[in-house]
Amino acid sequence: MTGGTGFIGSHVTARLTAPVGGPDDRNGREGPAGPALRLLTHRRTLAGHTSDGAPGIETVTGDLTDPASLRGICEGVTTVVHLAARIGGTEEECRTVNTEGTRALLDEAARAGVRRFVHLGTAAVYRDGPHRGEAEGLLAEDPVSATSVTRLEGERLVLAAGGVVVRPHLVYGRGDTWVVPALVDLMGRVPYWVDGGRARLSMISADALADALADLARLPGRLAGQVLHACHPEPVSARELVTTVGQALGVPLPERDITLEEACERLGAAGDPVTRRRISLLAVDHWYDGSRLWKLVGAEPGPGLPQGFARYAPWYREHSAR
Repeated sequence: MTGGTGFIGSHVTARLTAPVGGPDDRNGREGPAGPALRLLTHRRTLAGHTSDGAPGIETVTGDLTDPASLRGICEGVTTVVHLAARIGGTEEECRTVNTEGTRALLDEAARAGVRRFVHLGTAAVYRDGPHRGEAEGLLAEDPVSATSVTRLEGERLVLAAGGVVVRPHLVYGRGDTWVVPALVDLMGRVPYWVDGGRARLSMISADALADALADLARLPGRLAGQVLHACHPEPVSARELVTTVGQALGVPLPERDITLEEACERLGAAGDPVTRRRISLLAVDHWYDGSRLWKLVGAEPGPGLPQGFARYAPWYREHSAR
């Protein structure tokens, strides 16, 4: 697995190495006799790595930007779970990791005879606009940011190689330094309901997403060349999301409405598609049909908002205080 110490990766690591019958052992599956997981760790972050010597984990070093460093890392591996991605930076910096790094990992996996490749993608690769419950394959792919452009390139390489791509939209939970913090920032800069907060959004907790990724890694048979949406079956409204987060974290709630155009003008987003897209997440429907994933893994995604957020609120408050 790549990205095993990141936001989603740390949750997946816990599941793939959970002792039989433990709290993270989904459905009581029997684990392998040897290490359950080989974790690829960037050499610059190896010192003090929290997984060094942990039961069920074998740590190897390598760099997605250096194909030679990946030689041999997939020997004896049946499944690759690729979670690492470059978020932010120039398009060249993102492409080095998200496109060429994925290409190098796929090449090494093919050389070693890996049978399954599970890749964490993103719904941000879709063309901006109203998304209302569409299943996989029905939306045009036309990302605007350097991160999403290069992640789509990597996704297409995975699909062409027969791998499976999992696309969540908004992921929240312990370790999230992106979705909820960005929402809180927007709530401070645009303290209004944007178009009434009526937009509906697909969300998923980090725990539910990790369960699905771990289950996909363990499923028998092949998952050749398919995209899977990862989201809770019930979308939430922007008003419900803002209210849930605001009440849990002590952020004042909006008292009046403005339009999407007024919000964009307030943030100086005219001519800036990336900022406009971020604001549009509170004003335009972005929800998807994720039933195919849950049927495939034979599981349920657990509670949605606000019940699902309550278990993470203490972590977010502590993180915000730090």
